[in-house]
Amino acid sequence: MVFRILPLNQISARGLARLPPDRYEVAPGIAAPHAVLVRSADMHSMVFPPGLLAVARAGAGTNNIPVALLSKRGVPVFNAPGANANAVKELVIAGLLLAARNVCQAWEFVKELKVEGEALEAAVEAGKKRFVGYELPGRTLGVIGLGAVGVEVANAAHALGMQVLGYDPQITVQRAWQLSAGVTQALSVDDLFARSDAVTLHVPAVAATRGLVNAQRLKLMKPGAALLNFARAEIVDEGAVLSALDAGHLSAYVSDFPSAAGKRHPKVIALPHLGASTGEAEENCALMVADTLREFLENGNLRHSVNFPEAVLPRLPNTWRLAIANANVPNMVGQISTALANASLNIADLLNKSRADVAYTLIDTDAPVPEAIVAQLRSIEGVLSVRVI
Repeated sequence: MVFRILPLNQISARGLARLPPDRYEVAPGIAAPHAVLVRSADMHSMVFPPGLLAVARAGAGTNNIPVALLSKRGVPVFNAPGANANAVKELVIAGLLLAARNVCQAWEFVKELKVEGEALEAAVEAGKKRFVGYELPGRTLGVIGLGAVGVEVANAAHALGMQVLGYDPQITVQRAWQLSAGVTQALSVDDLFARSDAVTLHVPAVAATRGLVNAQRLKLMKPGAALLNFARAEIVDEGAVLSALDAGHLSAYVSDFPSAAGKRHPKVIALPHLGASTGEAEENCALMVADTLREFLENGNLRHSVNFPEAVLPRLPNTWRLAIANANVPNMVGQISTALANASLNIADLLNKSRADVAYTLIDTDAPVPEAIVAQLRSIEGVLSVRVI
């Protein structure tokens, strides 16, 4: 079988090279794709073909993808967690330094000077007092969200001599192992805000995080503190931030999400969504999602899915594989295995995993599964998709 892949954006050639041309046809505008590769294109108004098997995002966030709709159709959505973490980390550290030393304001000051020679030197000396900053060692950085990016930021800040507070009630064991022992756990978001000289955000934009930074929490911060947002615009109440800047309570807001009001404010450093904009990050993301997509299409295994459980079952020789997505309700595995048993199909291996409302089952059988049995499985109430691999 040749899988048809539709790229909606420019995808790194190194990543696409992981999809061998004898098994994959990759082209813009391809009809009836089995999978979609995407970076920033908005897919919410897209009409999905019946045969769509997967969507893969060459990046971390999936706000541009209708994940809930695809889940109901049994279509996993993949991303590339951690592939761009170093790129974002470096920009966050740069943002900390820009804010601490008033670099952007000082740069603009020098560019606006209309004098030369000794007059320029005199103006520089007279004006530099306006841009006195502070050094990072000994200051406290609060990191909200300790995923791939947050952990790297926390470790880098600690290596620079900062005291680091971290908060993430859902931190994974893998990330906890990667976190420097010098990073201290905050008791809550409010506790972190109250104890930090600067706060950096590394959480997804979901219902629970929208407006996470609000006027009440900004009041908890130390006078002259800085706020950095390289996560998502919706996490911050920008009006409250601008008011805190005007009042002198905040000294700087560094954001990767410019707005009409924010970009004009003298204490706002607004960047054009540069977080993952490095050649290395784009390649890393493309390589990761290409490998993930290929493993799913060829073997049914799930890794790095944002809406399906992790499910990896090694292939046994001389077996045929079924991949079934269904609603996470009782007796689904029982109904599936009964249908196979009634068809005298022996199960050589089975894996069943669930995540929230979705469950996923991989079954290896000792003989091919007839199309009539596949149709029977598809007819079971709650089954979202059935695929023979």
